[in-house]
Amino acid sequence: MHKLLNDSPGEQIMLLGNEAIARGAIEAGVAFATTYPGTPSSEISLNLFQMSQETDLYFEYSTNEKVALEVAAAAANSGLRTFCMMKHVGLNVAADPLMTLAYVGVTGGMVILTADDPSMFSSQNEQDNRYYAKFGNLPMLEPSSVPEAKEMIKYAFDLSEQLSQPVLLRTTTRINHSNAFVTFDDIKPRQTKGEFVREPSRCVTVPAVSRQLHAKVLEKMSKAQSIGETSQLNIVDGSGKFGIITNGVSFHYAQDAVKDLGIEDNTKILRLGFSNPMPEKLIKDFLKDCEKVLVIEEGEPFMEEAVKAFAQEDGIIIPIKGKSEKLFSRLYEYDPAMVREKTALFFGVDYTPSKNLENADVPEIPMRPPNLCSGCSHRATFYEVKQAGKEMDIICPTDIGCYTLGFLPPLSMGDFVICMGSSVSSSCGFSQATDQKVVSFIGDSTFFHSGITGLVNAVFNNHNFTLVILENDITAMTGHQPHPGVDMERFGLDGFGRVNIEQLVKTLGVKHVSIVKPFKVKKSIETIKEALEYKGVSVIISQEPCALYAKSLKLLKPRAFTVSDKCVDHRDCINTIACPSFFIEDNKVKIDADTCVGCAVCAQICPENAIRPLKKG
Repeated sequence: MHKLLNDSPGEQIMLLGNEAIARGAIEAGVAFATTYPGTPSSEISLNLFQMSQETDLYFEYSTNEKVALEVAAAAANSGLRTFCMMKHVGLNVAADPLMTLAYVGVTGGMVILTADDPSMFSSQNEQDNRYYAKFGNLPMLEPSSVPEAKEMIKYAFDLSEQLSQPVLLRTTTRINHSNAFVTFDDIKPRQTKGEFVREPSRCVTVPAVSRQLHAKVLEKMSKAQSIGETSQLNIVDGSGKFGIITNGVSFHYAQDAVKDLGIEDNTKILRLGFSNPMPEKLIKDFLKDCEKVLVIEEGEPFMEEAVKAFAQEDGIIIPIKGKSEKLFSRLYEYDPAMVREKTALFFGVDYTPSKNLENADVPEIPMRPPNLCSGCSHRATFYEVKQAGKEMDIICPTDIGCYTLGFLPPLSMGDFVICMGSSVSSSCGFSQATDQKVVSFIGDSTFFHSGITGLVNAVFNNHNFTLVILENDITAMTGHQPHPGVDMERFGLDGFGRVNIEQLVKTLGVKHVSIVKPFKVKKSIETIKEALEYKGVSVIISQEPCALYAKSLKLLKPRAFTVSDKCVDHRDCINTIACPSFFIEDNKVKIDADTCVGCAVCAQICPENAIRPLKKG
């Protein structure tokens, strides 16, 4: 049995934040869950997917976040407790249905999780999705710890049903990927089948209906604000003339700072866990007894702007600060030391930073830049495209996935990327706006996510570029989740369909479609040259399973290679593909036999034929 299914109230277990959230959803009786995987949210979906194999929970990896939310919206309007989760930029993809779903509402509890990523550990931006709650007129909750995240999702389902409205649960990477002891509670029985009651005056959003619904959604938000005024998720800790207003993990940083600075007797902290709509009366009452207030929040000044507006409305004239050059930045994650320093500065408290530990005798930690794995087929494909087009002036739009790392030298294949699917659409623009040859790259999962519509656009408008679809049979970057092109029988699962990318591309009207096996270097280069010479839209499908995925399924039969005495140190292997299995020892190129997977790409490009299979034993 999956560990998160244990019906053992009172048991304490160490969980990752994302595991705690998944457990909270199970305890809340979630019956229907959808997602498109994205770090830092991916482990939530993994655990729910695993539990769906043992229970009657319905779970799906949807094609993209928009689809996930639309599927979930139907379930939630059939009376089921429904959970839809995604990373912060995924909510951009789902924003279209999100804005109108706020008007329509739900009949069953619905929680939409957005996992924000301050410091961009695995993202292309660090947008602050609290603004989606305000923009979309949706209640938002924000946990400050791993155990609270489990409890808060249960409250979110109850709140959703109370308001007949979706509820946003905003986490950050520090919550998703921290570990803590969590206490199990009872598991609420699931209701897995509902009934959709036709109600066109609520569910069919033609203009005449939506005009009425807009008024109703504002009424719901007014009710939500009243609930937030007395919600136990909004905590006042301590008392005094110094005030701190905070949220999320910053709450605990603030508590530590107040204690470390010795100002506990003169400081009170307002933690907003029910952060939209902002509890106006609670905040105004908090401000009235303060001489000065510090707002501590990662990201944008979401709370700070509201707090200052509330103060102005009531004529409260005190210093209220948050984001500034001397205090808190809008950039990156915060940490306890920084919060302590800025708190001392604002309140005028003497503070001497702790001395750093002496580490002069500790060796410097070697840098480990991000890199494509040993045996990654993307490396071979990039090399082959580069060789095939070496006489051309090529622009290479790329996309979101492991293969984005192809922009790094020596491969240097990646010139433009903004979001999922943008490689295809931006290629349309580059091919029309310039006379340069355009070769774009997109992974198979990303192609299904949002690359298909760009390709339809390219065919219709007769653009001139080559699209390389990197078909490695899995959603590799976020942890090997399935997508519509995956053979689910490899997971021992039946009942799934499978979409063939080659057939799909041809059906869309692409006339020049070719398949390459990237570990066959010479043949691949020849095929790619033909595609690059074609005038119009050409598609190359590079087929080779992700090496890590293949290894996990025991599809990979490793055979290590070694560098023989024939090597005369041209170093083409390092200077052109830079596989991480290569290293230099005694000024000679060598191969780490423990990490080499035997793709043999290096052996095929070595001019001296000096790279040979390592003899067993």
